[in-house]
Amino acid sequence: MTKARELMSTSPTIVETTTPLKEIARIFRNEGIGAVIVCNGGRLQGLVTDRDIAVEAVAVDRDPASTTAADLVSGRETVTIGADDDLDEAVQTMAKHAVRRLPVIDGDRVVGMLSQADVAREADDAAVATLVRSISEAADNSGQG
Repeated sequence: MTKARELMSTSPTIVETTTPLKEIARIFRNEGIGAVIVCNGGRLQGLVTDRDIAVEAVAVDRDPASTTAADLVSGRETVTIGADDDLDEAVQTMAKHAVRRLPVIDGDRVVGMLSQADVAREADDAAVATLVRSISEAADNSGQG
């Protein structure tokens, strides 16, 4: 069975909790990505997406120069997957939590990022359809769609 470590991006962009959102937005633009992993001294704290910045900062007039990654990840659950977990587990985890990206951990270290696109390249059509449907329904139910 295919493992998360075989599909993941092995060089995800990681920022510290003290990184201002303005800097994270520049990273998104410069690297052509939509999410960064947030760590504090190498320990996983969460994930910040471009949507988080738009909805939880810009839309409520938070200053992107003084608002940090920690301000957005504080109090939120971070869903992860183990590096040796299989593809089915990844699909189930993403669908259950309606997330498009999972930080991949090995012990207590972040070793990669697994995205919906990574899964779609490898999983069978039924699994991908279930995943996309779960995420879309969660977005519709939360008013995000």
